[in-house]
Amino acid sequence: MNEDDNFEERGGESSADDKDSRKDHTGKVCFMCHRTESKAGKMITIPGGITVCADCMQKAFDQMNDPQFRNLLNLSNFGNMKNFPGMGMIDPQDLAQFQQMTGQNGGTSAQEKEQEEEEEEQSSGRFDVSALPAPHKIKAALDEYVIGQEYAKKVISVAVYNHYKRVRTNTNTKDAIEIEKSNMLMIGPTGCGKTYLVRTLSKLLDVPLAIADATALTEAGYIGDDVESVLSKLLAAAGNSVKKAERGIVFIDEIDKIAKKQNTNQRDVSGESVQQGLLKILEGAEVEVPIGATSKNAMVPMTTINTQNILFICGGAFPGLEDIIRKRLTKTSSIGFQSQLKDAFDDDPDILTKVTTDDLKEYGMIPEFIGRLPMIFALRKLDKDMLVRILKEPKNAILLQYQKLLALDEVKLAFDDEALEAIAEEALKRDTGARALRSIIEEFMLDIMYEVPKDDEIGTVRITRAYIEHKGGPVITLRGSEPALITG
Repeated sequence: MNEDDNFEERGGESSADDKDSRKDHTGKVCFMCHRTESKAGKMITIPGGITVCADCMQKAFDQMNDPQFRNLLNLSNFGNMKNFPGMGMIDPQDLAQFQQMTGQNGGTSAQEKEQEEEEEEQSSGRFDVSALPAPHKIKAALDEYVIGQEYAKKVISVAVYNHYKRVRTNTNTKDAIEIEKSNMLMIGPTGCGKTYLVRTLSKLLDVPLAIADATALTEAGYIGDDVESVLSKLLAAAGNSVKKAERGIVFIDEIDKIAKKQNTNQRDVSGESVQQGLLKILEGAEVEVPIGATSKNAMVPMTTINTQNILFICGGAFPGLEDIIRKRLTKTSSIGFQSQLKDAFDDDPDILTKVTTDDLKEYGMIPEFIGRLPMIFALRKLDKDMLVRILKEPKNAILLQYQKLLALDEVKLAFDDEALEAIAEEALKRDTGARALRSIIEEFMLDIMYEVPKDDEIGTVRITRAYIEHKGGPVITLRGSEPALITG
């Protein structure tokens, strides 16, 4: 007795393993009656890779011709198809009415979904001009998180306010005057707060924000991310809502890494080619964007995003740009009444504020790219006083974070003013901006965070300058006793 006869003796019931084994050894299996080709004859393959025998297919046709079935679905024009006698087409209106009556509507159409999004947006008033904070209020909110950089905060506050006024005006009015958007380019040394400024701004406005890294971008067809990947991240940040994504903010960091390579004979697939690929996105165009992926391929669904109302903010450290600016400023003769000393700007901390478009062109940015970033401004390099303020003044200051950590162990953490100055001085030596502050604090707080939980009698820990300079230890105060200096 073969396997198929055994199957029939069991009454036509089989497990999934039996079906797979028969399919593997005897050929195709009918999806409906589970018979093999050796028993049911040649199989018919329908879309989806499903195989059905001729008997089951005929039964399905007979079922469709049944009067009760036809009356249920209200089929119209039955039998008009010459090539398939006895078959008819379902009227879409009748099918929709049937689904509505039986409550089987599978989902909302794209038009209804878009209308719901618009109604939700109008009811929330998120992009209403009257609800958008004025520039001075935006800057005041930024002041609570970002220390210094007054000019940069003023510029970005005005730019964002005008941008969303433009979005609302161009959407709701048919005036002949159409306000163009003003993308921004932020220039500043590492650790001065470029990314933190944009991230804080996004939280305050509650708009979708995508932070992309230009170092991963390459020309289409090469290994790396296409330029459309920055919009894929924005779409993901907006919950795959195209309407929300089209009014979001895109911050492209490390933009200086796509500058033209000087004196190279190889194809510049991650430099000038990427700048040219970003041109249409920055200007405003209909862009095909993959959903849930960073590259286009046949297996990823696509959607279209209009970048006309997306605000693009580019940022970069541009190392070596200071030398280009100094060279331009000291081009005049070094002899005579109008002479200019060659080292006149060597110690200028605000040299980046004197940047021009010509300096950026010489650095390697193409003119078409610079033209699409009309607002160019620089952030100041952090000095000692700014670093001290960053340690203790922001709402999410580093010292406040560690004070909260020790407070969970019922221990009070205090810092001397001289200790804060010592931390700032050490951070200036490392020349990595505000990022150096956490690195320094992590180093000297390691032993404290390790030793304090051992002793329940410790009540206060005070950090001194001597401890920061490795010349002494912190001052430990036990509960109900005098402070004691711990050396080591």
